[in-house]
Amino acid sequence: MKEILLIKLGEIVLKGLNRKNFEDTLLRTLRRRLAKIGSFQVKASQSTITVKPMDDDIDMDDAVLCVSRVFGIAAFARACKAEKDLEKIKEQAGEYLRETLEDAKTFKVESKRSDKKFPYTSPEISAEVGGYLLEKFPHLTVDVHDPDVIVTVEIRDFAAYIRAGLIRGAGGIPVGTGGKACVLISGGIDSPVAAYTMAKRGLELMAVHFASPPYTSERAEEKVVELLTRVAKYSGRMKMYTVPFTKIQEQIREKCNEDYFTIIMRRFMMEIAQRLAADKGAQALITGESLGQVASQTIGAIACTDAVCRMPVFRPLLGMDKEEIIEISRKIDTFEVSIQPFEDCCTVFTPKHPRTKPMLENVIAEENKIDSLPLIEEAVQNVKVRDIV
Repeated sequence: MKEILLIKLGEIVLKGLNRKNFEDTLLRTLRRRLAKIGSFQVKASQSTITVKPMDDDIDMDDAVLCVSRVFGIAAFARACKAEKDLEKIKEQAGEYLRETLEDAKTFKVESKRSDKKFPYTSPEISAEVGGYLLEKFPHLTVDVHDPDVIVTVEIRDFAAYIRAGLIRGAGGIPVGTGGKACVLISGGIDSPVAAYTMAKRGLELMAVHFASPPYTSERAEEKVVELLTRVAKYSGRMKMYTVPFTKIQEQIREKCNEDYFTIIMRRFMMEIAQRLAADKGAQALITGESLGQVASQTIGAIACTDAVCRMPVFRPLLGMDKEEIIEISRKIDTFEVSIQPFEDCCTVFTPKHPRTKPMLENVIAEENKIDSLPLIEEAVQNVKVRDIV
């Protein structure tokens, strides 16, 4: 008996006249991701997407894992397809759900009849299928309030579908429907979570990483590649732009008041990132800042940083505490990589007493001690590009 996946749309159903664009993007994403596993037929009908394996040797566990990471899906289920004949539906329910029902003590049957021409009502279908399963599995009892297993029968236009339970989807909206943004990615815990969070809101991602050899190692850069590879399991493929940042940091150390090191560094990062973003068609920047977490993430410091920006800056973690951020990082499997002890450029030349309430005019005065433009242009010209898949 060939197993399929039934996918339930999330907030896409609320998109009105734009709904088809969201659905089409989701279908393209599913086809592209599933193609890495094998050949599938992916079709949409009546607010449900059906994923049917076309090869007998496809591992459906791999397909389930793949689908669970695609944004735009509220829930999905493993199911089997049956002819729209009540006797065949009952037989296939018993066969397909045998292992599940043998391990259960209680169950109930729910039916959904989208095809109103089917000659049985939803309550009648539930009663018939439930009675058959009670006979076939005599150890079971019916519990309509809190059953171990909910058996669902869906009567749709061209077939009937039988499933037991739903798997929670990734939620959000399909990547690419919200535009494109550039995430400033370090090797820490926060920025990969920020990237994941904004991809969940439909943003296609590109990533900019700042490297400062010899103060930062090649291992630190490979750590960032690994973090983005794990984010890409949800967001999809992206490009990573590694910016040589050593000269800029050395100039800041040599010519600026130490108290302003971090803020000036952040302003250089934002300037370079938005130049790369604009060149690649991105419309916003993403950072992993959380208000008050460190000295560079106070209201005053953020205001001074944003003063150099000419495009929106999204900070999805701004109101989260560290435990909330860590919880998401564990969920998306980036936490253990993030805590590996390799220095990134944000921890190089850290001032002993950074300004938490800087005045913009003082920051600009310190920054003007550096001939910024040639440094920025040199950094942008020497960017290294990698594909993250």
